Amino acid sequence: MSRLFNRPLTRRAWLHSALGAAAGFAWPLPLAAQSAAQPFEQWVIAFRPRALAKGVSGATYDRVMGRVKPDMSVFAHQRKQPEFNEQLWQYLNRRVSEWRITAGRERAKEYAPLLARIERDPGVERSVILGLWGIETAFGDPIVQQNHFKPVVPSLAALAWGEPRRRAYWETELINALRIIERGWSSPDEMRGSWAGAMGHTQWMPEVWLNVGIDYDGDGRVNPFGKPDDALGSSALYLIRRGKYRRGEHWGFEVKVPGGGASSDAQRSYADWQKAGIVRADGQAFPQPEARAQLWVPVAGGPAFLIGQNFFSIRSYNPSMNYALSVVHLGDRVLGGGPFIRPFPGSERAPTLAEVQEIQKRLTALGFDTAGTDGRIGLQTMAAVRDFQKRVGMAPADGYAGVKLLARLRQGL
Repeated sequence: MSRLFNRPLTRRAWLHSALGAAAGFAWPLPLAAQSAAQPFEQWVIAFRPRALAKGVSGATYDRVMGRVKPDMSVFAHQRKQPEFNEQLWQYLNRRVSEWRITAGRERAKEYAPLLARIERDPGVERSVILGLWGIETAFGDPIVQQNHFKPVVPSLAALAWGEPRRRAYWETELINALRIIERGWSSPDEMRGSWAGAMGHTQWMPEVWLNVGIDYDGDGRVNPFGKPDDALGSSALYLIRRGKYRRGEHWGFEVKVPGGGASSDAQRSYADWQKAGIVRADGQAFPQPEARAQLWVPVAGGPAFLIGQNFFSIRSYNPSMNYALSVVHLGDRVLGGGPFIRPFPGSERAPTLAEVQEIQKRLTALGFDTAGTDGRIGLQTMAAVRDFQKRVGMAPADGYAGVKLLARLRQGL
């Protein structure tokens, strides 16, 4: 293992990726109100000693903070509740889409040497890295960056100044961003990301950049932008150190459970689960029968899974079981795996790329703005779907762009 992966690691709690909704998922945000004790300009002056005490030079602070205008849109983002309620099968169909699988296969070929190095060096499977990259930013897709990234220093400054509930957290992350600039790793103009400050291919907060990031491409700086080497290598390190990822173990498997079964926190070896009658859904043998896993049935009557430590390692990146399932499923599909064998109750098959494009074209022709017809289902397409559903009386008006919606669109208004 490279010495890059043997250095000590310290870090604070990782914030949910706020790009999630843009790249394919939404997470609930608590209500937060802007509350500042003093005007922003006065706060900038008062905050200066705090930053200097943490290693930020006066010259860097004055150059960066002296021209910052707080991005007030962050408070609307914090207050905004999710607009769409997705069932798990809908959540997965949106994220593990044909467009994303195809894009992932292209990236898997393009970056095969890098992915092989990560498998060899830190020891994280390429399927996991591809799944994580794909869910976080659609493999660094430039349209995601153009539509959803903004300068993070004004966002963090606004939150550190005016968000009372987690002010200490935002103050620390603003200082971390200034320390990155102080080190010469980046500039305020380059540091673009989500409204909450997550940046790069795999969405690092500044603290992650400072404490987990490694110079994996050997160019002399740690950089989550541009080439994906540093981002993917560092995320592998995150999974190992923070998530206790185990080299050589798969995340788990879809299984058949006698009588349907229910989730269990019991940790047993795959061999013991098999003795209890639980076998892989595809009929193959468990490759590591002595590895341990637990049974998870997300939806009664739907697919069941035995999930091991590496599933929970991925969950450490974003504490959501659905998120982790989308990551591992996307990674498996990119490398040639098939859809889950047992369907979710009441589910639809995932629409093809051509079907999604037809949905977008038909909605656009009817006057609903989908922000393009490229086959990617983002928030704008979901909003257009929801508005169409409301207009024609489809229930629920959930914004899901699926095959049933397409059938209704083909009927016209």
